[in-house]
Amino acid sequence: MLGLCTALLVLAALYAAQSILAPVAFALFAIAIVWPLQRALAAKIPAGLALLITLVVAVTVISALGWLAVWGFGTVGEWAIDNSGRLQTLYRHWAVLLEQQGLYSAGLLAESFDMMWLLRALGDVAGHLREIISFIGITLVFMILGLLEVPLVARRLLVLQQPVDGQTVLRTCVSVARKFQKYMLVRTLMSAITGLGVWGFASLTGLHLAREWGVIAFVLNYIPFIGPLVATALPALFAIAQFESWQMPVVVFAGLYALQFLTGSYIEPLIAGKALAASPFMVLFAVFFGTFLWGIPGAFIGVPILIALATICENVASLRWIAGLLSGQSGASG
Repeated sequence: MLGLCTALLVLAALYAAQSILAPVAFALFAIAIVWPLQRALAAKIPAGLALLITLVVAVTVISALGWLAVWGFGTVGEWAIDNSGRLQTLYRHWAVLLEQQGLYSAGLLAESFDMMWLLRALGDVAGHLREIISFIGITLVFMILGLLEVPLVARRLLVLQQPVDGQTVLRTCVSVARKFQKYMLVRTLMSAITGLGVWGFASLTGLHLAREWGVIAFVLNYIPFIGPLVATALPALFAIAQFESWQMPVVVFAGLYALQFLTGSYIEPLIAGKALAASPFMVLFAVFFGTFLWGIPGAFIGVPILIALATICENVASLRWIAGLLSGQSGASG
């Protein structure tokens, strides 16, 4: 009971302190990713200039991803507004067909579907984008302060012996950072492959906004499970409006699902190797639990946190059995 109560209190604290803990978690993750760049630059140029260049690179990459997301979803939203009358007519048509099959609530849904609903939905998306921009700003502040203190913390850990072995902690942090770097490299590569695949498949089937669907698939692929699902379902829904039949939407959904399944279940594990192996159940749990705690940022950071926990457990003899459970393998790697 004591352990259960402690766990509940910790979860409540994580949920209540989202505005602080989520940016800190992202800042630590970003520091682990960009630190090799800053260290390499600091060996050749002054430390302050190395920090500035590192931050410029990080902000440029984040801004580029944000711009791609805004451009992709914005173009799709403009298409929906331009074809609002067609969407309304098509929606009512399908509602009548469903009513004929005994689903009488479909007619009520059709009456409530109008462009004001669509505009409100787009407004909600814009609100989330503003929240994300504010979140990124806070994260950058923590990231700057963290990058300045990395060498100092490393030196302190090297001489620390009590209450923990500082060198073991430092080796664990380095191992976590390397896995984070490989994780982002693999996710970026798989996102690019997925985005190009979706673009090519959409163009082959004649689906409108092929480039936009490819860009959306590229950006959303950074969020495991949820991102690929959204990137598959949205084009299929728009295929209904474009082709006004059920055959082509089924083809679009099946083709995109097969592409996502191929890249996620076969190509990605082959590239990632055993270093990033994780139980599919735990990955799904990490994504949904992170979403519950911290929203969209939590959906992204859930898997890196899972990787960090598994790596920490690998380096603690009494916890290696937990690492084996998290990895989904018969035993944890040392």
